[in-house]
Amino acid sequence: MHDLEVRCVHLGPGSPELGGSRTNAGRNGRTGRCPARLIGMTPAAGLSITEHLPDGPATTAPVVVLVHGSLDRSGSFARVVRRLDDLHTVSYDRRGYHRSRHVVPVHETLEGHVDDLLQVIDGRPSVVVGHSYGGAITLAAASRPEGPGPIVAVGAFEPPMPWLGAWASRPRRPGPDGAAPDEDPGQVAERFFRRMVGDGAWERLPEATQAARRADGPALVGELAAIRTDEAPFDVTALTVPAVFGRGTESLPHQRASADWLVEHTPDARLVVVEGAAHGAHLTHPDGFARFVRAAVDRVADGPR
Repeated sequence: MHDLEVRCVHLGPGSPELGGSRTNAGRNGRTGRCPARLIGMTPAAGLSITEHLPDGPATTAPVVVLVHGSLDRSGSFARVVRRLDDLHTVSYDRRGYHRSRHVVPVHETLEGHVDDLLQVIDGRPSVVVGHSYGGAITLAAASRPEGPGPIVAVGAFEPPMPWLGAWASRPRRPGPDGAAPDEDPGQVAERFFRRMVGDGAWERLPEATQAARRADGPALVGELAAIRTDEAPFDVTALTVPAVFGRGTESLPHQRASADWLVEHTPDARLVVVEGAAHGAHLTHPDGFARFVRAAVDRVADGPR
């Protein structure tokens, strides 16, 4: 197990970072007067991670690892994490996104994302909760043929399942998200954002933020191509750890269908429904999404299946 070089920062919304304050903090505690939020990088790949340590003495409870979806970043979980301040949480910018944009090459297989997740976990007993594409990564990691390793419970919120049911019956377009083979990945990212969040939301973004989202395009193109297969890249019937699946009441039918199908086909799975939420529940309904995360944590007591 590695120590991380971390940077101490303030917890309050909009608070400035403590310039130049660095320390080597162990996985299970703090050093000196470092506050509860730690920012660092994974030892090998250099992925940007953020750890929030709970108040009070160190515990032996599993770490909660949050995995973001496509064209997203770890910061989107900020409001959720503030509602989990009694837990040790870890979030990270996946390869090719935001503060991990420098980590190349981007992955074109789901297995590559699983490898990165396992590096972030670093052997610690962990409850892994993924939103959207992050949920697919979570399920692939926990259902590996060699076993779940340090993963002790999982949660997946509306993971994409293009090979299945309502997803498979949707119109298929050539290339990732309708992209032509030689299309600029930045244009693909802009179109994806507009489709998922809306034209108005895109146009309200500052130019610098629009540019940052376009810069995430190569990672987006690679992972969309990886997930759009005719066969499932993971087998939930092989899960040996407790599972919780989530969906919003206002999500699109195919998004709700993925969670319902997973609950039906995963032995002893539980469903958490976030009332009034659509696919971006972690942003719009942080209380409900935090309840979903806690449901996965609570399942640890059930033990392996």
